[in-house]
Amino acid sequence: MTRMIVTLAAAAITLLAAGCQRETGPDPLKLTGKMFVFNYRLAYAVYTITLQKTEPVPEGSVVIATFENPVGGAPFTLTRKLFPKLDRVVLESPDLTCVKKERPYAVTIEVKGPAGETLQKLETTVVSDIDQDILPAKPLVEGPAYDKNPEVFRDGKAPERFETATCPI
Repeated sequence: MTRMIVTLAAAAITLLAAGCQRETGPDPLKLTGKMFVFNYRLAYAVYTITLQKTEPVPEGSVVIATFENPVGGAPFTLTRKLFPKLDRVVLESPDLTCVKKERPYAVTIEVKGPAGETLQKLETTVVSDIDQDILPAKPLVEGPAYDKNPEVFRDGKAPERFETATCPI
C-alpha cells in the first residue's frame, strides 16, 4: 500500500512539473530550398537559401545565416530583418569562388528575437552538382545594359575559347 502511494505521489509530481514547463512551440521558419546559383553571364556563384514562415515572429526579429567559405577561412555571415507580413525569406550569400562538385558545404541559420534570444536554429549542408570552373574567368557582360565586356570580347568578337574560372587552392 505504501509503495502504491509513493508511486502515485511521484507520478503526480512528475505531471505537475511537466505542466509548469514552458513550451516553446513550433519553429517559426521552415527550410524550403537550398542550392548554389551559378550566373554564367556575370561569372559568379552564390548560396541561395529559401525559408517559409510557419509561425509569427516578434517585431524586430532577425535571421542570421552563416555560410561555409569554399576557399576556407572565415565563413560568410548575413543578417536579415524578418518582416511580420512577409511569408518567405530568401538568403543569398556574397559571391563565392572554389565551389566543388559533390562536396557538402555547411550552412547555419539562426532566428533571433528582438532581445537577441534564439528562437530557432537550423543546420544544413548545400551540395553542388557542378564545379565552379565551368564559369568564365571574367564576366561576359558589364554595366546596367549588359554590354559585352571588352576584356572578353576583343573588337566585339567572341574568343574561340572562353577562359574559365580557376580556384587558388
